[in-house]
Amino acid sequence: MLLGGLQKLTLIDYPGKVACTVFTVGCNFRCPFCHNPELVTQRRENDRKDAKEKEGVVDFSLRPMISEELFFNFLSERKGILDGVCVTGGEPTVHADLEIFLRKIKEMGFLVKLDTNGTNPEILKKLLDEKLLDYIAMDLKNNFKSNYAKTAGVEVNIEDIKKSVEIIRNSGVDYEFRTTVVPGLHTKEDLLAIADEIKGAKKYYLQQFKHEQKMLNPDFREVTPYGKDFLEDIREKIKDYFEVCEVRGE
Repeated sequence: MLLGGLQKLTLIDYPGKVACTVFTVGCNFRCPFCHNPELVTQRRENDRKDAKEKEGVVDFSLRPMISEELFFNFLSERKGILDGVCVTGGEPTVHADLEIFLRKIKEMGFLVKLDTNGTNPEILKKLLDEKLLDYIAMDLKNNFKSNYAKTAGVEVNIEDIKKSVEIIRNSGVDYEFRTTVVPGLHTKEDLLAIADEIKGAKKYYLQQFKHEQKMLNPDFREVTPYGKDFLEDIREKIKDYFEVCEVRGE
């Protein structure tokens, strides 16, 4: 498993749990507003002597940024302290050894939360069938009829996205759907359409776009986020569709 980073403690990423967050390297999307570009492109600026440098960028393709041994040693030291592990990326489901990785975490007694873009429904179902997931957070990039590819930065098989939504909704494990709302990529109509497409889901979060962070496409740092009133107005219109509907990152 290619691991790109470890947040040793989070009280936010796994709702209601004390957890750590581990970041996998590599993603099949190229969302222009992604604030983990080094995890997407598998490259990171670094001064390590053993890394090959070209044009000021060090290529870590197929090179883990932290080792699995280091990660699992860390978990061994946190037994009884942490409840769970958030596995995020990048996109974790692009890794063939994800199932083995999650099984090791579960065998150590930790809960597992998986963040995913929903492009690999078969893998998602397999992980659920093997009871390796305790919480799933799926990003919905845009409405299913338009702008999904523009928001994801690549062509997307919408049928796979729909399959993942249904697998998650019927999984029996806790879950949430969420959309990072970006001016220029999302209109009010887009957000209302997303909500209508997943009506009846347990949780849906509208996440505030943060333009002050590093991004895959630096031009998006010039985009001014929607105001609080815009997001709250959307939430008010769709809140009855879900058990929980909230705005994050105001």
